[in-house]
Amino acid sequence: MVSSEQRRRQLAREKYERQMERRNAARTARRRRNTILGASLAVVVLAGGGALVGTGAFSSDGKDKSAQAASQSTEPTSPTRKPVEGCADPAPGAPNGKQWQAEPAMSVDTGASYTATLETNCGKVTIALDAAKAPHTVNSFAFLSGEKYFDHTKCHRLTTDGIFVLQCGDPTASATVPGGTGGPGYKFADENLTGATYPAGTVAMANSGPGTNGSQFFLVYKDTNLPPSYTPFGKITGGLDVVQKIAAAGTLEGAPDGHPMADVTFNSVTTTKG
Repeated sequence: MVSSEQRRRQLAREKYERQMERRNAARTARRRRNTILGASLAVVVLAGGGALVGTGAFSSDGKDKSAQAASQSTEPTSPTRKPVEGCADPAPGAPNGKQWQAEPAMSVDTGASYTATLETNCGKVTIALDAAKAPHTVNSFAFLSGEKYFDHTKCHRLTTDGIFVLQCGDPTASATVPGGTGGPGYKFADENLTGATYPAGTVAMANSGPGTNGSQFFLVYKDTNLPPSYTPFGKITGGLDVVQKIAAAGTLEGAPDGHPMADVTFNSVTTTKG
């Protein structure tokens, strides 16, 4: 015969098990709801187009949160990287990840010409930097390249629909893990925004809002319609075909917004005067 104490314990255990079942069911429902919501928001962001290089998918302080939620809530996938013609293995090495507390002191000559050379594993890209119209931006870029800050960093983001840009300059980004959160430790103000447009060949700063420029920048490989919110500081003078070739290979994930199929890495970045 079951004693009253045993019966009491049995009832308590059954009540506890029912509570746990309800909690697990609620947790599962929340996960399903968040997955649907995250995927829906990601579609809205992509459809919005003009927000991709701002506080959305192409911000300099992190991947679009809705897209991130969608990717984390779905089953994990292992996209296959395919060879891209003209792209070799990156040079050995890793980003130095240096950090600074403040924007570097101004040292560029606003009356001089400056050229940035991006030696990538997919080819060379040269950029005429506009020190007259974007002195602080060019000064920062020259400083960071002189510190070899960009060496061995990857271009972590590519868009192929509506906005046509390759985003680079984040030492924390990898070829497979979402990046876009890294920077040099300092931020500086926007420049050269009045009447700014973004035709093919434009080089501009990525940001997460006004006055939040750091090290991330994007290369426009096809005429792109964006609001004048991203400091244009240079023009590609050689190697636009290299960027277009990278873009033509699409993204690793097969979506219009993701990692480049080509594992684009800066073997070195230099800035020269004259």
